[in-house]
Amino acid sequence: MEIARAIRQHAIQIAEAAIRAANPAPAVRAALRAHVDRTKYERIFVVGAGKASGTMARACETVFEKGITDGCVNVKDGDLTVCKRIELRPCGHPIPDRRGVNGAEQIIRICEQAGERDLVVCLWSGGASALAPYPAGHISIDEKQYTTQLLLDCGATIHELNAVRKHISRFKGGLLARAAAPARVLSLILSDVVGDDLDVIGSGPTAPDSSTFATAIAVLHKYELQTRVPKTVQVWLENGVGETPKPGDPIFERVENIIIGNNQKALEAAARKARRFKYNTMILGSTIQGETREVGRMHAAIAHQIKLEGEPLKVPACVISGGETTVTIRGNGKGGRNQEFVLAAALDIAGLDRVVVMSVGTDGTDGPTDAAGAVADGATASRANGRAEAALANNDSYTFFDRLGDLVKTGPTGTNVMDLHLVLVGKNRTGRRQRPPGSE
Repeated sequence: MEIARAIRQHAIQIAEAAIRAANPAPAVRAALRAHVDRTKYERIFVVGAGKASGTMARACETVFEKGITDGCVNVKDGDLTVCKRIELRPCGHPIPDRRGVNGAEQIIRICEQAGERDLVVCLWSGGASALAPYPAGHISIDEKQYTTQLLLDCGATIHELNAVRKHISRFKGGLLARAAAPARVLSLILSDVVGDDLDVIGSGPTAPDSSTFATAIAVLHKYELQTRVPKTVQVWLENGVGETPKPGDPIFERVENIIIGNNQKALEAAARKARRFKYNTMILGSTIQGETREVGRMHAAIAHQIKLEGEPLKVPACVISGGETTVTIRGNGKGGRNQEFVLAAALDIAGLDRVVVMSVGTDGTDGPTDAAGAVADGATASRANGRAEAALANNDSYTFFDRLGDLVKTGPTGTNVMDLHLVLVGKNRTGRRQRPPGSE
């Protein structure tokens, strides 16, 4: 039991190291010092949005001190960051609200006043799409939200969703870069998407958009939504006025988009910490996607293989991965993808000695809960007295782990680089490989 607790503590410390490494503040300061010569600019403006944008804005102030002319950044409700020169506007997330619209309007106004000898620093992180909504034309925020939900319910891909979302917005798909022209634009971006696609993170406010109004209409037809979306959305897309700027557009000649942090950097920090604890360590990758419970079971299968065959690592072993999985809602319980990941894995590692599985969201929030994720070991399922399978079927991972005291709660972390998954396997008491339960 003491060994299991020690391994759990190792998992917590490894996760903490990953989250610290994803802190965008040092990266923001380094990027500004490397890419900005303040003597070249008459005025400096700072705008942005995202779960980590408050932390990024504060870092920006420490570099420019009183040199910032004006600034507005939309942050998530609950962000306690304090800035002196940049206005931080709390907004709704994941459900956009009117405060987000007002903040986005102010950001556009700031960008439009920038001239050729001015610099606009943009700070983007995960959550920017919801935190800076600015519907086009006469489309209301409720109509835009309804359209987005229709696409999500139909299983549209992120690129299909963005093709529509960008074309019913005044902000996304490079439109903010257009508003800021002819100023120089420096976008510092903390990536929360697999592959770090610039046009996907925050729906690419300062990145070229390869999709068109025709692309957006085709997406609606593909999912038979052309008559289900609000009339204002349908008319706006069919009129096709105000196309988003494309690759090669002259407005991007003075725009620089820089990825300052991502999931891979967090995983590498986790691996360094695990090696300090003397674990044989492997990073599976930062692009893990798929159905959450199936990915969780896959990680449990790796734990079995390590125990049984010493492959792909000898014990003590630490397997690390990251990415963003998807939960298919089947029940009416409470939870998030990280908690469901661990619950599914807990069922499959039941009975395995000295095995710990943890999964956390690096932003400190897993789904609509106050937990970042959860932790489990080989005794978790038995401690729950048969409730694990029912909880998984009902998507009720939060209640399950809350009863056991196994939720991981970090509070807001000031960063957001997707999720972190850990599988730790300690040495067996006998030093021999452990046969899986029921295999003898």
